[in-house]
Amino acid sequence: MQPFRPFDDEARLLLAEMLGGLRHATLGTLDPQSGAPHLSRIAVQCDVDGVPMALLSGLAAHSRALAADPRAGLLISVTRDKGDPMTHPRLSVQARAMRVETNAGRRANWLAADPKAAVYIDLPDFSFWRLEPQSGLLNGGFGKAWQLEGAQIRATPAG
Repeated sequence: MQPFRPFDDEARLLLAEMLGGLRHATLGTLDPQSGAPHLSRIAVQCDVDGVPMALLSGLAAHSRALAADPRAGLLISVTRDKGDPMTHPRLSVQARAMRVETNAGRRANWLAADPKAAVYIDLPDFSFWRLEPQSGLLNGGFGKAWQLEGAQIRATPAG
């Protein structure tokens, strides 16, 4: 029996909810010395084309890990006020990380959604990293699971 549903409108709507207001997620990287997994809570938003993007300090262990090995995992979850947290939506993404330039548009978009980042966004060790989805698993609650291709994991552009 196949545990995954076909990608459908319900999955699209759930992805739009999860990625549309994305502000934080758990990033998984591989430690360059030991190869062991390393997890960090990070600030993340979606770039103009809907791809998740993080603003990371170069001093952090996860930035050094991504510089050595671009393979990454991203866990995005939604917390509901009621119910069992194990039935709340979550998205697990396998991604390839790539450092990208801090241009005026990217900076302005980030600050529009997170004005408090003005304190550190211009520090020399901070840079943007795109987390290009390769594949993913979307869990919408009991009996609601979808296996996703990378191209399906994008926020719907506003407008």
